[in-house]
Amino acid sequence: MLIGLVGKPSSGKSTFFQALTSVPVERSARPFTTIKPNRGIGYVEIECVDKEFDEKCNPRTGFCVNSRRFVPVEILDVAGLVPGAHEGKGLGNKFLDDLRQADVLLHIIDVSGSTNEVGEGVETGSYDPANDIKFLEEELNFWIKGILDANWTKLVRESNQGKKNEEIMGQQFSGLGMKRDTIIKTLNSLELQDKKLTDWSDEERFAFCKKIREIGKQIIIAANKCDISTGFANYERIKKQFPNYLIIPCSAEAEITLKSASKAGFIDYIQGDGEFKVLKELNEQQKNAMNILTDLLKKYSSTGVQKSLNVAVLDFLKYIAIFPGGVGKLEDKDGNVLPDCFLLPPNSTALDFAFSLHTDMGKGFIRAVDVKTRLPHGKEHPLKHRDVIELFFKKPQ
Repeated sequence: MLIGLVGKPSSGKSTFFQALTSVPVERSARPFTTIKPNRGIGYVEIECVDKEFDEKCNPRTGFCVNSRRFVPVEILDVAGLVPGAHEGKGLGNKFLDDLRQADVLLHIIDVSGSTNEVGEGVETGSYDPANDIKFLEEELNFWIKGILDANWTKLVRESNQGKKNEEIMGQQFSGLGMKRDTIIKTLNSLELQDKKLTDWSDEERFAFCKKIREIGKQIIIAANKCDISTGFANYERIKKQFPNYLIIPCSAEAEITLKSASKAGFIDYIQGDGEFKVLKELNEQQKNAMNILTDLLKKYSSTGVQKSLNVAVLDFLKYIAIFPGGVGKLEDKDGNVLPDCFLLPPNSTALDFAFSLHTDMGKGFIRAVDVKTRLPHGKEHPLKHRDVIELFFKKPQ
């Protein structure tokens, strides 16, 4: 699973990346601060199962606080996108190519309206952030259409040879991370599943590209810089203007400040929380900063950064968290309780889980046992979010 951060230059993408991953990166108001994509690890929050066993877990990766388990996922922050990127403007198709394997996109917009379409600073509130939502859709649609057009002659030849559209398009767009069911849904929704490619109009080709983008590259809008004066009004307006999008008010700068203050021991704060507790005496400047952050959290319930990631993984991609464990024994050989938690795609089976752990476990699969219910299950058993599973398998000779 790969979560892609996208947006125009100076929208706060790199700041958002740092807020998610705690990886320090270059941040500035200068357009194209990010040239090469940044990769890091963010943490999705899961309700841990340890409390159901009256235990305290010891995560091997990530961390757990009061049965709030934070499970690692990979984050990709790519170079800023400007209108006309599919034609080579800005960093052009390099940006788009970096996004090929992203499973879902977090579109970071400057909701305060203080940067124009190419990331240049303007008078606060003078730019309409709705433009950024529209142009990202357009750039992605034309990027996919360009890939289709470049290969159209070859695809038509395959169609004339009797290959099904589902197979042709599946092979063509697998490199963009488009799954088979995405291709099938797109073809069926446009009634193109049985229409020979030679008979597709250019409008149908564009409609196909638009639809696979909508299904296969879902977008969540992170309305960043909502703490700036014009942010709230713009957020309320674009939420009504784009009812089909989930738009989350965010302040990446606030999240970084809270994490830093917590790390320094000044406050007790867990990422994603809607409040914090002051632990040390603060000077006047620090008090003022904490008061501003308190007001922000009261207004929006959180900084929005953690929520954006949780929603992307659990609600949009619908991944499920599975814990390996044993009936009567939740510890590994070193005594660590429930040390691992794996995020699997929706509709994963017991066999899928076995293969995700090790190929030999999948090949030698005998049965799975639900540790909570103690019931045995076969390889086709569908797993549920927060299942604890013990696997039995035949070891290779």
